[in-house]
Amino acid sequence: MYELKTKETDHSVIEFIENVDHPKKREDAYQLLDIFTETTGYPAKMWGPSIIGFGSYHYKYASGHEGDAPFVGFSPRKAKISLYFAPGETKREELLKDFGKHNTGKGCVYINKVADIDIHVLKELINQSVKFLKETYSNQQK
Repeated sequence: MYELKTKETDHSVIEFIENVDHPKKREDAYQLLDIFTETTGYPAKMWGPSIIGFGSYHYKYASGHEGDAPFVGFSPRKAKISLYFAPGETKREELLKDFGKHNTGKGCVYINKVADIDIHVLKELINQSVKFLKETYSNQQK
C-alpha cells in the first residue's frame, strides 16, 4: 500500500531553518515563517524532512487515496524556495500575474528570494488557499 512521505512531524521548525546553508535563504525563511504564521493564524509545523506547513486538512479522493496535508507551506530548498498553495484553487493564476518573479510547477510556486515578490499578493495567495481547502474539504476537517 502507498505510504505518504509528507507527514506532520515533531521536528523543530527553527532548527530546520537554522540548518539552511545560505544566510540570505535562511533570512528569507524566517521572513516567510512570520508572514505565513501571521496570515494563517496557525503555528508552523514540519511536514516530512523539509516542508514547513501551516494548519492541516484531511482529503479523500474518489480513488480511495486519502491523507493529511498542510493548508499552505514553504520550503527553502537549495535552488529555489518552494511555496505550497492549494492544488486546484481557481484564483491562483490570476493572483500570480501580480506576484513578481516566479516559476510554477504542478503544485508549487518557486521563487529565488522574498525580495522578488509582492508580499500583499503572497498573503492573498495564502488566504485564498486556506479558504478554498476549508470549503472543499469542510466535511473532512481534522
